[in-house]
Amino acid sequence: MDLARIKSEIIEGGTSLGIEFGSTRIKAVLIGSDYQPLASGSYSWENEYVNGIWTYSLDDVERGLQDSYRDLCKDVEKKYDVRLTKFGSIGISAMMHGYLAFDSSDKLLVPFRTWRNTTTEQAAGLLTKEFNFNIPLRWSVAHLYQAILNNEPHVSEVSFITTLAGYVHWRLTGKKVLGIGDASGMFPIASETKDYDAEMIARFDAIVSEKKFKWKLGTILPEVLVAGEAAGTLTPEGARWMDPSGTLTPGIPFCPPEGDAGTGMTATNSIGERTGNISAGTSVFAMVVLEKDLSKVYPEIDIVTTPSGSPVAMVHCNNCTSDIDAWTRIFADFSKMMGLEVDKNKLFTTLYSAALTGDPDCGRILSYNYLSGEPITGFDEGRPLVIRMPNSNLNLSNFMRSLIFSALGALQIGMETLKAENVRIDKLLGHGGFYKTKGVGQKFTAAALETPVSVMDTAGEGGAWGVALLAAYCRRKKQGETLDQFLAAEVFANMEETVLNPDESDIAGFKDFIKVYKQGLEIEKAAVDRLNWC
Repeated sequence: MDLARIKSEIIEGGTSLGIEFGSTRIKAVLIGSDYQPLASGSYSWENEYVNGIWTYSLDDVERGLQDSYRDLCKDVEKKYDVRLTKFGSIGISAMMHGYLAFDSSDKLLVPFRTWRNTTTEQAAGLLTKEFNFNIPLRWSVAHLYQAILNNEPHVSEVSFITTLAGYVHWRLTGKKVLGIGDASGMFPIASETKDYDAEMIARFDAIVSEKKFKWKLGTILPEVLVAGEAAGTLTPEGARWMDPSGTLTPGIPFCPPEGDAGTGMTATNSIGERTGNISAGTSVFAMVVLEKDLSKVYPEIDIVTTPSGSPVAMVHCNNCTSDIDAWTRIFADFSKMMGLEVDKNKLFTTLYSAALTGDPDCGRILSYNYLSGEPITGFDEGRPLVIRMPNSNLNLSNFMRSLIFSALGALQIGMETLKAENVRIDKLLGHGGFYKTKGVGQKFTAAALETPVSVMDTAGEGGAWGVALLAAYCRRKKQGETLDQFLAAEVFANMEETVLNPDESDIAGFKDFIKVYKQGLEIEKAAVDRLNWC
């Protein structure tokens, strides 16, 4: 698209904006009528571990929204010499799950409990048994029920619970709604009604009835919307909250707020049956759209939905690149001490690429990237570890290869279940920071899962681009056009994919690594039990 047309679309509000609250970065992406990114802005943040809870403050949510939007505006002015005042549509996305609880005065009752918390084992186990449906530790209903089991006094005052995307959308539009994909990580969804499962809602109310709460579960959950439905407009108060300068115009329509799983599916065109994607960043999860229900309940498999409401098998692992990032900071510090100013992107690319020349089995170097608990392998807490034998081949290439293999370890174990269920996958696409260095994360994912893996040029854009596409779909869809039809015809028709088939040597090397990885989980367990620095 030429410069004149881009400027015209920005001025006339012909663009769509997507903002995603990721675990380490809040990113805003502006797209034009050709659905390609025009500009972006970002804000870096980190979760905090406060009183035994992983959390983000709502003040930081506000600051991050405003700073990422301000950064986007600066990028637009620099590139196009245009001042942003309006958009054709907006979409909000964020990390799924967790627990944000408010009273009738819209006051936050307890600090935001994120997906990373693994303090809900009792509640998740009881609800899974009651529903005959897997309720993972990070789901919102598990957090709510655990608070009830713990007799937390705030529960009696609950008027509304939501996710991070739902909260931001509510502040911007005044609407207490949620996209079905994000809602499916709060409470189970019935495929027939595309709403919360009414029978399970009734069961939950029954098991807590003796508490005599003022609320029923169905009254405190957000309304469920599917992709393409109108989800409110930007209020004057919301416009000022997002843009304190007063430049942003109210009245802009919003698509339903979605979770990062749904935006990842959208960003990789993985909405149809037998398609799948892997989102790899701070956490890693694989999503496969199912042709039929699984034969039984698996504790390592979530059943969630696409933004359109189709059932999806999700393998979610709490840990992926955080340990790699931590080691990269060590190398950055060393470089600085040596008087070298190394570009951050070049440092990441160099270290990731070094893994390509490592021994197939990582030179017998074993690592665990467990900064937090890892439910797939049965851990409530984590201890990052690097382990080697006296005769291990310790060098940079093998060390980095071990870190990258470790980032895929728990995922590979979870995906074994889908393989045993004969779940068919026609294509598997990777996206997120893990795939930004060309040919590295993609190559090793293909080896770990023994399946071809595709990456698009937009792999690094992630969920912010995905929710911008959902916003565009909400505004521009044709009568009767489904989301997968829209994506196939309008967005991805001419999009190039790079496909890597698994290398036999890499497959054999990863099998050697994962065999020792499974055996070494006893070492990780001992570290959790014995290492507890305060």
